[in-house]
Amino acid sequence: MRKVSWSVARLYRWMLLAPALFLAAFFVFPIIRVVLRSFSDPAWGLQNYERIMAGGPYLQVLLATIQTAATVTALCLLLAYPVAYVMSRLSGSLLQIAAACVIIPLWTSAVIRSYAWMVVFQRKGILNEALIGAGVLDDAIRFLPGSFAVHVGMVHIMLPFMILPLLANMRAIDRSLLRAAEIMGANPLVAFAKVYFPLSMPGVSAGVALVFMMSLGFFITPALLGGPQHLMAAVLIEQQANVILDWGLASSLATVLLVVTGAMYVVYMRLTGNATGNLKGAL
Repeated sequence: MRKVSWSVARLYRWMLLAPALFLAAFFVFPIIRVVLRSFSDPAWGLQNYERIMAGGPYLQVLLATIQTAATVTALCLLLAYPVAYVMSRLSGSLLQIAAACVIIPLWTSAVIRSYAWMVVFQRKGILNEALIGAGVLDDAIRFLPGSFAVHVGMVHIMLPFMILPLLANMRAIDRSLLRAAEIMGANPLVAFAKVYFPLSMPGVSAGVALVFMMSLGFFITPALLGGPQHLMAAVLIEQQANVILDWGLASSLATVLLVVTGAMYVVYMRLTGNATGNLKGAL
């Protein structure tokens, strides 16, 4: 029996070899190369990082990227939480229809959805024409390029990635705990705040981490809707690498973004892990 178990474990190791080599060749090695290039191009040293930290436009773009990602994440959470809560209480065909409404947009390319928002926000677009026709505006507002259009477009694209983790977590919550809280005298609002919301925190943390990480490296929507007035780190890196051909600075920007993202993710997961541990201890 032990020999069979050892053979199965050895087979599993060999099965993991191919994906491990693939990740090493096409994921780990490129990252290491980018990090090394940030120190070696045009010469070995910290000159690329000194240019970023000198307080010029590069640092401003990095800070704006973090701010935009945080804002988009917060908006997605505010919109997705009630939607996921309502969906978690559905069943049968209603649940299937609601899930389809969330999942079907993922089948459409982000480029197409960003161009659709360009049609909505342009000076002769649907939004301006509707506002002017309703008498709210006398003249068209210039939404493009602009920060408002970028935030709306990113929230639209990122919203399903917040709803799905929340929905999976909420459907696993035992509803009898809420009924027990109400039996012990808690009103529905207190039961939600003291029981349901803490139990939904794993879904919140998963959705927030996923949306925030994806928003930090978002490229298509900021490039199409934001323009030069709303640069994000991914757009700036592409310009430095393909237009200005400053690969050293592009690599250093990518490395800084990677380090900041990793550090924030570790701190956030440590905080949420402590909160989850405290909740389990209280229960």
